[in-house]
Amino acid sequence: MKNLIIASTSTLHKGSYLDYLLPELKVLFSEIEEILFIPYARPGGILHDPYTTKAAEAFRKIDKKIVGIHTFKNPVEAIQNAKGIFTGGGNTFVLVKALHELGVMQPLREAIFSGTPYVGTSAGSNICGSTIMTTNDMPIVYPPSFKTLGVIPFNINPHYLDPDPNSKHMGETRETRIKEFHTQNTIPVVGLREGSWLRVQGKEIVLKGKLTARVFEQDKSAYEIESGTLIDYF
Repeated sequence: MKNLIIASTSTLHKGSYLDYLLPELKVLFSEIEEILFIPYARPGGILHDPYTTKAAEAFRKIDKKIVGIHTFKNPVEAIQNAKGIFTGGGNTFVLVKALHELGVMQPLREAIFSGTPYVGTSAGSNICGSTIMTTNDMPIVYPPSFKTLGVIPFNINPHYLDPDPNSKHMGETRETRIKEFHTQNTIPVVGLREGSWLRVQGKEIVLKGKLTARVFEQDKSAYEIESGTLIDYF
């Protein structure tokens, strides 16, 4: 049975790394002492070791040990043997390129479907959808495929921002870009605002956090769903 937390971000403006999620993570990983960390997204170009150290410092607050996948000779075996998995945020294209080239995308999907507890933040949440085609990141590398884990029946747009009526910025809004995506694609998109997350248990997907999420479907007007909503209509 799938057992996931799919979060928009890992840091809120008034908190430290992962602080707002730690109570949820303590429950998710309640029966696990050691968690495999996937640092491939490299936010800001950070190297794997310091990124893993940052994650380890956060998980230490809930008495959990973090081990970076990059320290294993065989990353596929690391995924297969992991009791719990965390994929951090950063650049989604960099993350997906590494997952495909190291051959761990499919093993990661299989681990999640077999019930291995998983948490993804930002880029790590983007890969839970069918593709990364609704990410906000710049394509600074060229992955072999845009296809990702497909463990939920829609795509994610993390860090979703509403249009600012007072802004003088003349570029596209997030809503405009997602509508453009739907001129070529049919898969629904859920815009997750900062501090929101999806709790996935088996086939049940529930929006969590204090904010609403914005849902986009092809040929329909975008609409809001409240925290606590069961997303079972896709």
